Parts: sequence; structure tokens; C-alpha cells
Amino acid sequence: MANVNSKHPPSPGFVKVTADRRPQVSPQQRSALVRTGNRLFNNGRIEDAKRIFLTVGYSDGLIRVGDHHMKHNQPLEAFRMYWLAPDRSRAEPLIEQMAQIVQAWLHEPQDEE
Repeated sequence: MANVNSKHPPSPGFVKVTADRRPQVSPQQRSALVRTGNRLFNNGRIEDAKRIFLTVGYSDGLIRVGDHHMKHNQPLEAFRMYWLAPDRSRAEPLIEQMAQIVQAWLHEPQDEE
């Protein structure tokens, strides 16, 4: 898994994976927000698009944002997007990689001070 230092565990709370409550929006409002999010994503404004996709729970958009994060060596944020999408077929390989990293940490000899 890229961008993770296997020598030192991350600090607590490094990834949030729970879905927040979404505001109630009409189907027309949701469609307009999804179109806006897609336009922002296509224009490279990924974080702005991500906020919209999270707000309306747009799975396809969250998956595309996750793919973007994977391409940019940000697997934890990609995992978060895949988990919230939910797209378990993309999230599960990352879970396996994270488990292997934790196993490596557990098997490392402890430095005595």
C-alpha cells in the first residue's frame, strides 16, 4: 500500500469511515447537485466535488473521487470514499493491505530504550 510508512503506526483517528446523516433534498435538487459535482470534478476541483457527492450520497461520484485519490497515492482517502460509496469490491483489497501492514507492525521487534 503506497503512502503508508510501515515502520510507524499512524496516529489514532486517522480515517473516518462512518456515513453522516444527509440533508433531505428533492430529486430535482439532488440531480442539480450531482451535475454541479460532476462539473467540478471534471474541472479538477476534486475536494469541492467530494463535498457535494458526500452530501447527496452519490456513489458513482464517490467512487471516481476514490479512484482519483488512488492515482495520487492517497490510499486511505480512497478507502474512505469506497467505503462510503459503498463499493466493497474496491474497499476490500485496501482492507487486506492495511491488515498486512498492521501484521508487519505487530511482528517488528520492539526497540528498548
